[in-house]
Amino acid sequence: MKRPTKLKKILIIDFGSQFTQLIARRIRELGVFSEIVSHKNLKNIDQNELFGLILSGGPLNVYQNKKIKLNKNIFTFDCPILGICFGHQMISKFYGGHVKSSKTREFGLAKIKKTKNSILTNNFFDKKNLNNVWMSHADHVTKIPKNFKKIASTKDSKYTIIENSKLKRFGVQFHPEVTHTMKGMILLKNFVFKICKAKKNWSSKHQKNNLIKKAKNQIGKDKVICALSGGVDSSVVAQLLNKSVGKQLKCIFVNTGLLRKNEEKQVVNTFKKKLKIDLIYVNAEKLFLSKLRNVEDPEKKRKIIGNLFIKIFEKYAKKIKNVKFLAQGTLYPDLIESKSVTGSQTSKIKSHHNVGGLPKKMKLKLVEPLRLLFKDEVRKLGLELKLSKQIISRHPFPGPGLAIRMPGQITKEKIKILKEADHYFINELKKENLYNKIWQAYAALLPVKTVGVMGDNRTYDYICLLRAITSSDGMTADYFDFSKKFMQNVSNKIINNIKGINRVVYDVTSKPPSTIELE
Repeated sequence: MKRPTKLKKILIIDFGSQFTQLIARRIRELGVFSEIVSHKNLKNIDQNELFGLILSGGPLNVYQNKKIKLNKNIFTFDCPILGICFGHQMISKFYGGHVKSSKTREFGLAKIKKTKNSILTNNFFDKKNLNNVWMSHADHVTKIPKNFKKIASTKDSKYTIIENSKLKRFGVQFHPEVTHTMKGMILLKNFVFKICKAKKNWSSKHQKNNLIKKAKNQIGKDKVICALSGGVDSSVVAQLLNKSVGKQLKCIFVNTGLLRKNEEKQVVNTFKKKLKIDLIYVNAEKLFLSKLRNVEDPEKKRKIIGNLFIKIFEKYAKKIKNVKFLAQGTLYPDLIESKSVTGSQTSKIKSHHNVGGLPKKMKLKLVEPLRLLFKDEVRKLGLELKLSKQIISRHPFPGPGLAIRMPGQITKEKIKILKEADHYFINELKKENLYNKIWQAYAALLPVKTVGVMGDNRTYDYICLLRAITSSDGMTADYFDFSKKFMQNVSNKIINNIKGINRVVYDVTSKPPSTIELE
């Protein structure tokens, strides 16, 4: 069987920076394939597949030799290398420069001034040779290596940009990948196209054709089953495999009872009736509710839901004969946060329901066609696959569903109340043309009752929390700033139409320090 040709790429070596994913996304936005690997896993790098290398930032120090062992073979590669923050310091140290702890730590915006022209900074500075960049470092380069040039500096960082154009080695102390750095994309564009001479090879259309071929080659003439939830990721996987292997695809949709209002009807109507996909619908609402009775711990909820889902899925999957593959909607951020891609020093915030979910007893091979894509790329791919905008534009929805938007015990009554509250909130967003301006919005039901007055009667009901955030990838987020009029209108509609809620609050916390979901 012929293997698909591997894409040439910009390879990003991750040293644990919180911004590493952003680097990869920015390169892809330029139309060039990028991939992230851990600095601990550099054995199988094929130089023929590289346009260039980017070394990320990270929490370590270049002089902490016991904590980090840099593979020095990186610098023998015959391709351009750009070091960002920690990567900049590594380049300096490797080639003979000095790096020390800074007396003044630079964090946040800094004014940078050009001292020499460079192909890397073409059109990066304004007419006064200045620019605003985003800094995040406690160490700095105090002496640059021989044959390197200083290109720009800040008040507290003398060697903010350095280069050796002959060796094609470049270092920047700031983060060009974040939006706070003015014209950061121009600097990355210069590196990718003018220095690395990369060719555009990454688009939604290219992804569609490549992934269809890849899935077809992997699955062959065998059967594949897919756990369909109705969310963007599983919907795109199902349609991609439908286009790839057609009738060999069998989808199983398990209704946990923790979905959004009428979601089960929409899923069956879209995939079974409209797209003609072979779909098995399992209504397991009562079973999930009974297993979750009196459970309050969020991780226990996740495990109960995940394990029961797998058990039910396995039961119905076994009824399908000669199945050899299981499809999952795993995305690149899922793999990265679960440490299976970069192995970086970031802590695990919570368990991901769609990573490592393969039931061992089933002995099926895994098909993860979206495993190298970010969420925005999945949405674009879905449109290329002719899925409706209604499905593709849906906000992210967690695998455990409403269970993690309901801290405390889960009851049938609370699920009903929450479904209605979420329904009213989302409908108002759509009415006011705000839905597509927001990355994710939802209603949650807090495990607290408060006194209220409705008419002449005293009430003692739940608090409804509303959350709406803006983000590019879900890794960092800020709350959406609604008008007072909108918030009053939503609050009134929820309280006046839903029995069981007498107070509405709005969450104005960013990520970090909070997470997007409550649990």
